[in-house]
Amino acid sequence: MPSTPYVVSDVMTRAVVAVGRDAPFKDIVKLMEQWKVSALPVLEGEGRVIGVVSEADLLPKEEFRDSDPDRFTQLHRLPDLAKAGALTAEELMTSPAAGVHPGSTLAQAARIMAQRKIKRLPVVNDEGMLEGIVSRADLLKVFLRPDSEIADEIRRDIVDVLFPAPVEPIHIMVTDGVVTLTGEVQDTEQIPLTVRLVRGVEGVVDVDCHL
Repeated sequence: MPSTPYVVSDVMTRAVVAVGRDAPFKDIVKLMEQWKVSALPVLEGEGRVIGVVSEADLLPKEEFRDSDPDRFTQLHRLPDLAKAGALTAEELMTSPAAGVHPGSTLAQAARIMAQRKIKRLPVVNDEGMLEGIVSRADLLKVFLRPDSEIADEIRRDIVDVLFPAPVEPIHIMVTDGVVTLTGEVQDTEQIPLTVRLVRGVEGVVDVDCHL
């Protein structure tokens, strides 16, 4: 795995199930069940993403199956009512789709998911062509990094750079992602920066600094 910062292309799934704009409702449901996914990119041409169909886009058909919406519901849930009568991916999809570039950081992808309240994002290049998909679970993969790998990165990229001549050896211990730093340094003004940089290392859960 690469050094910090990780980017979306490091964790994304490259083999993606997608549909065309004319895909029928029932085929979309079948694909979601077959591949155990909650959303499918909708493509046109040679792979340009034009939207995404999610489980949330499909549910209105069941929700409004046996109901006669009142005036309030008709006014405030017009998009959902339209999707209740949709038959194809083009009619169901959310467009334009929220997407992310392969070189975006995991933090950027996480912010988009949080802001849009979605579980996965199509990964697209500068031309909008599909390259993969990244999910919430993918973003959490960094917390599977071995403690030894995290410690090596902190030593190489942070501690040895900021403190080339410490008063005494600086010890770095990482246990279940929690980093403990001990030792004496001459430039104490660098300590807050050190903590901030260590906290930004992918896979770090917390920092306990005793420098």
